[in-house]
Amino acid sequence: MYQPYPSAGQPVDLLRPPALAPAPVLTAVKLMYAGAAVSTVPLIIALAFAGDSKAYHLRYLGHSLTAAQVSQWRPLIITVVIAFGLVVPALWLWMARANGQGRSWARILSTVLLVLATLQLAGNNGVVLVLCAAVTWLIGLAAVWQLWRPASSAFFKPQGVV
Repeated sequence: MYQPYPSAGQPVDLLRPPALAPAPVLTAVKLMYAGAAVSTVPLIIALAFAGDSKAYHLRYLGHSLTAAQVSQWRPLIITVVIAFGLVVPALWLWMARANGQGRSWARILSTVLLVLATLQLAGNNGVVLVLCAAVTWLIGLAAVWQLWRPASSAFFKPQGVV
């Protein structure tokens, strides 16, 4: 069997495989994947109504745009909606991966993002968007709770600490 040559004077037995994530961390990662899926719903809704951007701008934002102006701005509006709509699912996926790898900063950042999501809850309009935000927030709460359980804490300790 091949054993790697120890570099920088480290004994071979210190080069151990990474610890397997405990069940609460695996549950949190699965919840984060679900959060990524649910957080795409507002993007899908926004894209479904992107063709009716003239009515949206005139009725909801109070802009006085002509049909020609709306047609001119439509590609930019759709691009911005897609870009901003993909940020939240990307954050969910990034946090799922980092937490699954035992990165302690990811557990802290996930908690901070949950606090920001709590502040954002009041800013939604419309039944569907409020429902999506509430479901996403509940998923985030469950995931963060799993990350801070005692069984998870040992997994997030730095490798050098015993």
